[in-house]
Amino acid sequence: MATNAQRYCNELYRRIVERNANEPEFHQTVQEVLSSLVPVLDKNPEYIELGIVERIVEPERQFIFRVPWMDDTGKVRVNRGFRVQFNSAIGPYKGGLRFHPSVNVSIVKFLGFEQTFKNSLTSLPMGGGKGGSDFDPKGKSDAEVMRFCQSYMTELYRYIGPNTDVPAGDLGVGGREIGYLFGQYKRIKGGYENGVLTGKGLTYGGSLARPEATGYGIAYFCQEMMKSKGTSFDGKTVAVSGFGNVTWGTVKKINELGGKVVTLSGPDGYIYDPDGITGEKVEYLLEMRASCRDRVEDYADQYGVMFNPGEKPWGVKVDVVIPCATQNEIIIDDAKKIVSNGVKFVCEGANMPCTNDAIEYFIENGVYLGPSKAANAGGVAVSGLEMSQNSMRLAWSFEEVDVKLKTIMLNIYRSASKAAEDYGYKDNLVVGANIAGFIKVAEAMKAQGSV
Repeated sequence: MATNAQRYCNELYRRIVERNANEPEFHQTVQEVLSSLVPVLDKNPEYIELGIVERIVEPERQFIFRVPWMDDTGKVRVNRGFRVQFNSAIGPYKGGLRFHPSVNVSIVKFLGFEQTFKNSLTSLPMGGGKGGSDFDPKGKSDAEVMRFCQSYMTELYRYIGPNTDVPAGDLGVGGREIGYLFGQYKRIKGGYENGVLTGKGLTYGGSLARPEATGYGIAYFCQEMMKSKGTSFDGKTVAVSGFGNVTWGTVKKINELGGKVVTLSGPDGYIYDPDGITGEKVEYLLEMRASCRDRVEDYADQYGVMFNPGEKPWGVKVDVVIPCATQNEIIIDDAKKIVSNGVKFVCEGANMPCTNDAIEYFIENGVYLGPSKAANAGGVAVSGLEMSQNSMRLAWSFEEVDVKLKTIMLNIYRSASKAAEDYGYKDNLVVGANIAGFIKVAEAMKAQGSV
């Protein structure tokens, strides 16, 4: 029989879908989180009575704006810009900017909602936000990207600041874009507020280890998952998707930890390299990304390995699966292939890479699943450390940042694992991460009143 909390969550989800029509990604992440919170709400009904849950699923504010820019032929083009400031209960809004044709309100809201709990798990004082544009930097000249970034920041600057909202990079926004965005912000504001953006270059306030942070954090988190089951990366084969920054960092650290990554993927298909992606092959990923060709087949051409056009790597028989490409890249059929191959560990590197039914299938079949809001929090964790360095006007060494990152990822794993066990969901890190992230934000909201 459904409890009061279950009925409440069901009704709240129904209203969210009705109120936020045509936002499937946002519906998906809210449904996953609400289903995890039922035992918490049964035990702490004040979270319902005080409207904590209803407030936490509604952004504090969101902005949509036009971004006009001139291409190299002199033609004015117009894109749409977004920023969602989801929750500031535990700190200034913090979350990346994504430049990709798929960006829309649903994508930005799902990412901002996830970011709220991800940032909470790091234990650093950061709220949740996200933004971006449907602008595609692929195939654009540096001058075109610069003009777009300057136009985007000319609108965005009024909503952000070191103590208000601190964007970072995400898909399509790397060091080049962050540099152009920061330059325009500085020009408009007339002051050097380098804490307003993270992912900056080392010459103007960036942090060492930031490019590696998301991937390193994923590997550290997955290592803790395996350690809890009495094993490690040593001698394990790993299927990884994508070939961008997250994949690059993940592959580097897995190699250091004794594992062997044998796949990469792109929009065109996937490659299988039985010898492992090591040495110069890892650094070749940087060339592939910089080429803007968006083709993983280039790796196959370069190193003479198998390329499988139009397919995903989830049918390859490996020990560990780490999806690092994009949302919903593992659907139920992929999950069945992964389980049938005997995989016992799946660690989400991308944001929400598994559909909800795929997640359920993994858990039902004994796969130990590391959820993205916990496993890929290393990027925003080091962004938080970059903010700290900016505030203190100093810079830590790569080793110092890496040690802090490893400690944060270990603590995130322990928090998620303990929360799952405390609420009767042992080994369900999906539920554990949602609960641990939620409780910290909810307690802060409760203390601050109905705002």
